[in-house]
Amino acid sequence: MPSKPKLIVIVGPTASGKSECAVRLAKKFNGEIVSADSRQIYKGLNIGTGKVPGRWRKVKGRGEFFVYKKIPHHCIDFVPPRRIFTAAEYQQCAKHAIRETARRDALPFLVGGSMFWIDAAVYNLSFPAIKPQEKLRARLAKKNAAELLRILVKLDPERAAAIEQKNPRRLIRAIEIARAFGRVPKLAKKIPAYDALWIGLNPSYEMRSRKIRDRLHARLRMGLIHEAERLHDENVPWKRFYEWGLEYRFLADYLRGKLAKKEMIAALERAINDYARRQMVWWKKNRSIRWVTNYRDAESLLKNFLITPQRVSSRAAS
Repeated sequence: MPSKPKLIVIVGPTASGKSECAVRLAKKFNGEIVSADSRQIYKGLNIGTGKVPGRWRKVKGRGEFFVYKKIPHHCIDFVPPRRIFTAAEYQQCAKHAIRETARRDALPFLVGGSMFWIDAAVYNLSFPAIKPQEKLRARLAKKNAAELLRILVKLDPERAAAIEQKNPRRLIRAIEIARAFGRVPKLAKKIPAYDALWIGLNPSYEMRSRKIRDRLHARLRMGLIHEAERLHDENVPWKRFYEWGLEYRFLADYLRGKLAKKEMIAALERAINDYARRQMVWWKKNRSIRWVTNYRDAESLLKNFLITPQRVSSRAAS
């Protein structure tokens, strides 16, 4: 039986330091990074998403890569902001990037905070083959997130409880699928195609909250509001800001005069902390994750993983 390619999966709540930890590990262990962030894929969403300040460069003998600190990054900064990029499309992007990285005898690192996207890549989830229903979408697009959520609750209360409840695009897609199947079907996790080491970065609640606050104010100083203004000036509709959620949803409300600046900052900080808690609820269910609080412990786990013979089977996390 051929051995499975090794994959390092680095997860953790927002502001836990995943990106920098992954870059340090990739430098030490000849790695390349596959981004798993549902907003960093979009061009122009830089400050608000915390995208690493890399550049697209030609790498001799390898082609063109988004490079940060000499480390190639895949599945990042390549989708126009007006276009919708789905989890199914991301799954194919990640699988290709992991395969090509391993083919170059480099170690692939899957890194990010988008919980569902990471599971889709590692466990090769099968997505419902339901084509977009344009008439239904047009009707639903006239409703706000609260109205959409009420519709989904009637169709599928379980999915309504788990979904990102303020994201109109995801709510509409869930309604679309629920109407076709009677409910949103659960996506079964398969045995992974990779010999994966899951590393979770989990600073203390106090440290995480402080980092979220400090990072938000740093991003405001870096020009976060100007970034949102520029995107809208480039004909990105407000509707897309609400679909991206978090920073961009609150920035849209501020720029449209629905929130004062201080209100916007306070509400956004609370929303980011709430998102971090939801991330941890999701990942605490995954018993494969080895939780650490610092780079040194992550490095030690990775060293041991690389010298340990591959396990006979690697079952999906419950």
